Amino acid sequence: MKAVIVESAYTVVVKNVSKPVIGEHEVLIKVKTAGICGSDIHTYKGIHPFRKPPVVIGHEVSGEVVEVGSRTSKVKVGDHVTVEPQYGCGKCEPCFTGRIHYCANRSAPGIGNWYGTMAEYFAAPEECVFVVPKTMDYQLSVLAEPLAVGVHAVRKADLRVGERVAILGAGPIGLLTLSAAKAAGATVLMATDVLDYALEHAVKLGATHTLNIRGRDNWAIDAKKIAGGEFDKVFVAAGAPGIINQALSLLRKGGRAVAVAMFHGEQPLDVIQLQGMEKELIGSFTYMREDTRTAIDLLLAGSIPFESIVSHVLPYSEADKGFRLVDKKEDQSMKVLITF
Repeated sequence: MKAVIVESAYTVVVKNVSKPVIGEHEVLIKVKTAGICGSDIHTYKGIHPFRKPPVVIGHEVSGEVVEVGSRTSKVKVGDHVTVEPQYGCGKCEPCFTGRIHYCANRSAPGIGNWYGTMAEYFAAPEECVFVVPKTMDYQLSVLAEPLAVGVHAVRKADLRVGERVAILGAGPIGLLTLSAAKAAGATVLMATDVLDYALEHAVKLGATHTLNIRGRDNWAIDAKKIAGGEFDKVFVAAGAPGIINQALSLLRKGGRAVAVAMFHGEQPLDVIQLQGMEKELIGSFTYMREDTRTAIDLLLAGSIPFESIVSHVLPYSEADKGFRLVDKKEDQSMKVLITF
């Protein structure tokens, strides 16, 4: 089968690889659409902490089931599906309590023998496969995974109806987190970024205020002035240097910041704000099954305008172009999808 491979840093090729052979608890999916995620770009650059080239890339997927294992029970051939791309050992306390993302032996596509999703066929354990209505477009259902990231972050924030929220970084994950925050009842939604077109997308998704922070030294002060005060919750969806302390400075006393982005290198931390003002900083990593279910429900309800997230849809033969678009922010790229 054909597969998109990050062969080395900044080198994406399409090659023939062996079609997956499924186990008794697995299903085989004929891939229709896969998405390029920011973490895929980290692999593309050769800086991802555990997904290293050469690798069949991708973890966002939608498609049709073409084969099921002998001990599957819920998923059937012909089902349209999307996947929560992680599974645990099934034996530890996190797995027993539904926190698979805490499992020390957590598996994900592109690690070990599990091929990524950018291939003609993708195998996955039935437990992490979600059946969606056949009326749901493949290019919409593929957004369930990145939206689940935002849903999980909002849940970790314990966001309440009527709260004031800031989203730092208006890339696809930031925009989907904004969408999840709006669905959870946030009334003030400030989005910041260094690209005007990204902020235009944020407005389409419900941002009440935006701020281009490029070249602004005291942008946190400006953000509070524009929005009319401090924020209850701040989501950090960009890994820029110093952004954690900037997030803390946006918060009211007792507010909570949630780190969603993938960070590289050290971040300074103003402990005085954490202690003296009882502000909180927590991490958010991937999702739980309930987050994926909520994401699918939001997509089915039409809560996420497709055109406000997806900027390009390319055939797999042009995957190298897709990665370049996302990495270089060319042609006003946002979420880029790859079709098979």
